[in-house]
Amino acid sequence: MTIVSRILIADDNLQNCELLDAYLASDEYEIAMAYDGQQTLEKVREWQPDLVLLDIMMPKLSGFEVCAKLRSEPSTKSLPVLMVTALNEMGDIEKAIQAGADDFLTKPINRLELTTRVKSLLRVRHLTNERDRLLAYVEEVDQQQAALRSR
Repeated sequence: MTIVSRILIADDNLQNCELLDAYLASDEYEIAMAYDGQQTLEKVREWQPDLVLLDIMMPKLSGFEVCAKLRSEPSTKSLPVLMVTALNEMGDIEKAIQAGADDFLTKPINRLELTTRVKSLLRVRHLTNERDRLLAYVEEVDQQQAALRSR
């Protein structure tokens, strides 16, 4: 069974969104797009992606603000975020990491670097989800056994 991963591309520049979409098209991903920070947060809540490719310089809310909000919510705190930006000052990278970004790519985007990092972040996401499912199952079994022993 193949898991189809959902990727949200968040960038206020339509050409950047289309380029990232084209770079990822050869792999089997469901892709959605958001064009400002507020729309990104709404799309994450509605669509529940497995990964967000997040531009820093966006209207309404910056990528830094979006990332920090995602990290503050229990339902999205572990959602992988790959910052994709034209900014490449060391301070910007530090700010992205402080906001909770998992990785950082600077524009112009190298296709191989993008696809490699996306695959890596998605692999970690799916392994984390599987671990969480197994832990929940073990807890359920433990509770059932405890209930049987208390009878």
